[in-house]
Amino acid sequence: MHQLKIAALLCALAAGASGEALAQATDKPAAAPAAQSKGFTPPVPVGQTNNAPIDSIAVVVNDDVITRNELTERVRTVVQRMKAQNVQLPSEADLQRQILERMIVERAQGQLAKEMGVRVDDTQLDRTISRIAEQQKMTVQQMRNQLEKEGTTFAAFREEIREEIVMTRLREHEVDAKINISEAEVDAHIAAEKAAAAEQFELNISQILVRIPENASPEVIAQRKARADEVMRQLRVGADFAKMAATYSDASDALKGGEVGWRTPDRLPPVFAEALSKLKPGQTTAVMKSVSGFHIIKLVDKRSVAEAQAAASVQQTHARHILIKVTPAVSAADAKRKLTELKERLDNKAAKFEELARLFSNDGSAGKGGDLGWLYPGDTVPEFEAAMNGLKLGEVSQPVETSFGFHLIEVMERKTEDVSKEKARNAARNAIRERKLEEATEDWQRQVRDRAYVEYRAEDLKETK
Repeated sequence: MHQLKIAALLCALAAGASGEALAQATDKPAAAPAAQSKGFTPPVPVGQTNNAPIDSIAVVVNDDVITRNELTERVRTVVQRMKAQNVQLPSEADLQRQILERMIVERAQGQLAKEMGVRVDDTQLDRTISRIAEQQKMTVQQMRNQLEKEGTTFAAFREEIREEIVMTRLREHEVDAKINISEAEVDAHIAAEKAAAAEQFELNISQILVRIPENASPEVIAQRKARADEVMRQLRVGADFAKMAATYSDASDALKGGEVGWRTPDRLPPVFAEALSKLKPGQTTAVMKSVSGFHIIKLVDKRSVAEAQAAASVQQTHARHILIKVTPAVSAADAKRKLTELKERLDNKAAKFEELARLFSNDGSAGKGGDLGWLYPGDTVPEFEAAMNGLKLGEVSQPVETSFGFHLIEVMERKTEDVSKEKARNAARNAIRERKLEEATEDWQRQVRDRAYVEYRAEDLKETK
């Protein structure tokens, strides 16, 4: 449920508005926060018995704290999630260290967001949660029931979504807005595509990153290199890559077994792409150094893709639709039944498509008679596109279910044309931006962590050097 929720959140954020290397505590002087006296514990809340667990400070992060209870609850949630994903668990100490480091970064980012006035009000939050529920083909109440069945309170879920939105907006301000792409870079990207071999490949990769703190001394760099070499030694004698990533990697994907996913070579640093080109699926690279740290990359799989053409011929479809959304008041059966009735009226020529769209469609296109204009492949969700492509000109579909609800679709026109030069340049620009964003986000998160004042309170939480 959690993975689906995050995927849906990203879609919702994209519609509405638009590996991380974690670092150690810095040694630079910083004013100690007010609440850092040894042995401080919060008073027992009213109604809590003396037998109840007493919370205490685990780590001080600037002027805020992470408590032992917060850490314990996060560990419980992550363990539950990793078991559901069949990811082999590292040792308890290693897992706690990974999770605590992530919480430190999150807390430092949250403080920065607060300083900058980035916030999400309840109205915006409710709209996002409604979109998430729609993506899951659920009502908000159904999603709430599912979460509580899995042991997550709806209040905690709301705050997690609020934090995700805040972090996305903070990153957009701090990173996205500062990405610049020159026309020369676009030209070079297009030229590289044209010069590529007839057959290109996508690579499914996983990684282990042992990061190097900013301004690290030669001794610290040597320690990190030794750690990466030890991980490499264990891999060579048969250690599980996913477990090694969850245990030792400092990247944001560590607790997913280091899974990065599918990447084309142009979205990887050249040194990584070159090393991976010599591997077969299942093999790993040697230890490689970057500005972020020491990397070990595994080639999980490899698949061929059609070569991108600067002026490829594509089919465009001019279509219109009538959408009935599924809501607490309108069930899926009701929506499908209503559209079946409307289709019968259209088949009997008892009404015009545009008139019914204006009267009954829940989409923004209703005012235009359901007209969606000219659509390129990929402009609509797969279920809609597949149904649309199967229609003849003037033919009206049966009710089609998508994540948005149920649709009646009519194809009005089709045409085949070459993708314009501007569309090709936009595609190149997007590919460059995505690559730069990954690198810039990783660097920014490292800087936020390195600038934070961090004090570990409990003896068993001392940072592993």
